[in-house]
Amino acid sequence: EVQLVESGGGLAQAGGSLRLSCATSGLAFDEYAIGWFRQAPGKEREGVVCISPADGAAYYDGSGEGRFHISRDDAKNLVYLKMHSLKPEEPAVYYCATDRIGSGACPILDYPYWGPGTQVNVSL
Repeated sequence: EVQLVESGGGLAQAGGSLRLSCATSGLAFDEYAIGWFRQAPGKEREGVVCISPADGAAYYDGSGEGRFHISRDDAKNLVYLKMHSLKPEEPAVYYCATDRIGSGACPILDYPYWGPGTQVNVSL
């Protein structure tokens, strides 16, 4: 059974950094793409970044490019999202999600598996 659990959320100052973790189980990183998403109150969920399974290439979607960095630790079954220069408008629940795409590449349209999310707040 594929399971994802996010952690690392909390309060960061504007301009500061935060690292989120996505603990995975029931999947292999060489077959599953991992995506990070976020949803702010009253807004639609938006994609942040996706990492492809075969080569670990990252696809950044939106304003996070240049400030956010995705990485994975294959030995620990963890995927990280390091966020720098956080903006006051970026508080949201951050989710990781996954789909088995084999040799395919990001971005992908639909993710069947999701974690419960972790809250990120940014103070001025």
